[in-house]
Amino acid sequence: MSEIQAAKVPAEATSLRRQPVQQRSAKRVEQMLNASAELIDELGYDALTTTLIAKRAGVAVGSLYQFFPDKRAVVQALTQRNLEQFIASVTERLAQIDHGHWWEVVDSVLDIYLRMHREIPGFSKVHFGDVVDLQLLEDDRDNNAVLVDALTEILVPNLEVPAEDLRLALTIANETADALLKLAFRRDPMGDEQIVAEAKYVVKGYLASRFGE
Repeated sequence: MSEIQAAKVPAEATSLRRQPVQQRSAKRVEQMLNASAELIDELGYDALTTTLIAKRAGVAVGSLYQFFPDKRAVVQALTQRNLEQFIASVTERLAQIDHGHWWEVVDSVLDIYLRMHREIPGFSKVHFGDVVDLQLLEDDRDNNAVLVDALTEILVPNLEVPAEDLRLALTIANETADALLKLAFRRDPMGDEQIVAEAKYVVKGYLASRFGE
């Protein structure tokens, strides 16, 4: 089994006006992102404002505008951070399992997504950005395509499957899982376990039918 490498998430996805250089500046940016996540959980994206973010983060509004032009940019950076955390967690988990077996791969990826949905502030409302903009992560690709490309990059070196075939299959699997998990969380804020189980079954069965178990 070859070593799993973390997929590269495009750095240009975030719209920071300038990158924080000093540790103090980086800490302020983290405070702003954490504050926006908490407020999204409490109020939703539409009610979010830069004034509220700055107040919750304990910084001046002017300090926020040094790094972000508007609330969309703050949430874009938050979503990028969530994606990086998701990909890092998937990479770490896949290094521990037989990633050539779709049953374990699907379980691992969906379980990480479910954990983030339940535990990471703001994630349940924003996910990977669709509630804000279908192309929040990048201007020329939709959010799900960015996610699928990252998963493809992780898996393709370890599977005897052409990259384009794998990317297409993961696109179908991801869109299917996305729809079913949205249903699961509409039924139950923590995710209806029966629907989650059915989502895993459908995705596993589809991938196994395309590439074998």
